[in-house]
Amino acid sequence: MKIIDLFSGCGGFSLGFEQAGFETIFALEKDLWASNTYQYNHPNTKVHTLDITQVENPIDLLNKPHEVDGIIGGPPCQGFSLSGDRDPKDPRNSLFMEYIRFVRAYNPKFFVMENVTGILSAKTKEGMHVKDLIRLEAENSGYNISTFKLNAADYGVPQSRIRVFFIGIRSDFPYNLEKIVPKPSHFLGQHITISQALSDLPEIEVNQGDAPMSYEKSPQNDFQKWCRDQSTHVLNHVPMKHTARLVERFKNIGCGQSVANVSEEHMQRKRGDADSVSGKVFSQNNMRPFPDKPSPTVAASFQSNFIHPFFNRNYTAREGARLQSFPDHYIFQGKRTTMSWEKHLSQYQQIGNAVPPLLAKAIATSIKHYFENIDDITVTKIDPLQMHLFTT
Repeated sequence: MKIIDLFSGCGGFSLGFEQAGFETIFALEKDLWASNTYQYNHPNTKVHTLDITQVENPIDLLNKPHEVDGIIGGPPCQGFSLSGDRDPKDPRNSLFMEYIRFVRAYNPKFFVMENVTGILSAKTKEGMHVKDLIRLEAENSGYNISTFKLNAADYGVPQSRIRVFFIGIRSDFPYNLEKIVPKPSHFLGQHITISQALSDLPEIEVNQGDAPMSYEKSPQNDFQKWCRDQSTHVLNHVPMKHTARLVERFKNIGCGQSVANVSEEHMQRKRGDADSVSGKVFSQNNMRPFPDKPSPTVAASFQSNFIHPFFNRNYTAREGARLQSFPDHYIFQGKRTTMSWEKHLSQYQQIGNAVPPLLAKAIATSIKHYFENIDDITVTKIDPLQMHLFTT
């Protein structure tokens, strides 16, 4: 089955679908560095580096639009995120309508839209719930739609990451809600911990490391074996540069603690005034997670969110990629980090924004099985006023 990927980012969503046997015909991504990462790792896919709002006719992007079986993608979610300002007038909040515009143009058999859980309570400036608007637009476009709240940790990803997925099935196909939701799957029979995900990577302290690096250990579990398939060395595994003051702060943060737990001596300083303590303390910054648990959510800001469980430094991009379930052969392009005024997405931001490939693979496998057995699907009744929400 052939798909297109909208708001594709660095390609985690596509990668998972391709691992399940799908073919990505083209991807659409606005950011140049994310687009470069996608193209580098998906050489057979046409990548359009475009702002979706500037595409007048979606059909023009493909010579044979009738070949599209599915559309996947995650419209930018900052406007919906519970950790940001939820502004109903945020133009990013309307990008899901651009997604629906492509669905109407290509009329695929199915679509999958990903977003943060904040979308379930978000409202438009007119006061309508966004989730209801998405359902209404999908139904008016000829689709039955289901909404699933899934935790990536239940699908082999070493991270507790809860996201919402809207899955639409074209109304000329039998529709059965229960048959669409992906079944949990685990590499190790249980949730994968941070230590189980990272323990085979080269052990480097702050300001060490180079690229490429050799593996110093053999894989210690099936997840690590999977990550290292097709990879002979480690890339994107160079730590950020830290000042001596920052390293001393890290040394005073234990597992389960963050910068909010340190003494005044090690608190954050005002920008441009190293002798004055900053009045702002963000408990999510410089957090040292427990190594024997899945990682907390790896967000776009994870370069400053987390300290490595065993080393006094932030994660490398490769370690973040492992926690997102990217295999080691997936190489990230662009700068490792960026300053606030730089317009492109850094490697860290690309990784944190991505749909975890193993979660995407689970969804793709469920959809593939659904259509392969479409003749055996028993139709279920649909209440058009009900918002179906499944949680694993």
